[in-house]
Amino acid sequence: MDLASLIGLLLGLIAVGVGMVFKGVSPEVLINPAALLIIILGTIASVMIAFPMSELKRVPKLLGILFKNQKLSDPIVLIQQFSEWAQLSRKEGLLALEAKTAEVDDEFLKNGLTLAIDGQNADYIRDVLSEEIDAMEERHQAGAAIFTQAGTYAPTLGVLGAVIGLIAALGHMDDQEGLGHAISAAFVATLLGIFTGYVLWHPFANKLKRKSKQEAQLKYMMIEGVLSIMEGESPKVIEQKLASYLPTGERKKISEGSGVTPDE
Repeated sequence: MDLASLIGLLLGLIAVGVGMVFKGVSPEVLINPAALLIIILGTIASVMIAFPMSELKRVPKLLGILFKNQKLSDPIVLIQQFSEWAQLSRKEGLLALEAKTAEVDDEFLKNGLTLAIDGQNADYIRDVLSEEIDAMEERHQAGAAIFTQAGTYAPTLGVLGAVIGLIAALGHMDDQEGLGHAISAAFVATLLGIFTGYVLWHPFANKLKRKSKQEAQLKYMMIEGVLSIMEGESPKVIEQKLASYLPTGERKKISEGSGVTPDE
């Protein structure tokens, strides 16, 4: 479970709900079928017009990604693994890594190692794996774009809902109580539109983009690791090169956990 997504969602709901109470507004006003219909159904309709069904079918999966932790390899463990493979490769040759591919769970990394063991040149391996990353990022961007567009449409639909509500309010000009109720209901649509747009859809899109970037960065690290082993670089050099992908505070863990001696 991605606690940041869950906690953020709960805090957003609490902020609006408690804020309304402090302002003297009953949360019951949010139970407005007309406003919910305009915002929720209107946003869904707009997104369906904007995107093909083949992409919209991925929305349930994307929502799952938002609230689940990514199953990515630990970059520190991965760097240490590349260091061990580099030692083995320098001692016994690149073909010695063939037995290690069975232990690799990540299909991207396994594919890179297999290409290297098969004798493909470095440029070819980099091109193939980079194209795979580009295709992955394009898929992820398409998914994030759905929520980005929903976040753009929802606030505007909120204004539309308010206009419709004010038109209805004009029919109660001779009834002060009815007029006040109609105006209040009119702005519920605006509230829901802004809330869903800027507390849900836009943040959802940003979270998907961040997770995509983290996955792509890890894959680029894998490419550099595979190519460095092919070029016969020392384990220490590989560790230093791949450590550049880590935050500064985590780079010390590489040297602390390394079993490589200085002369290697």
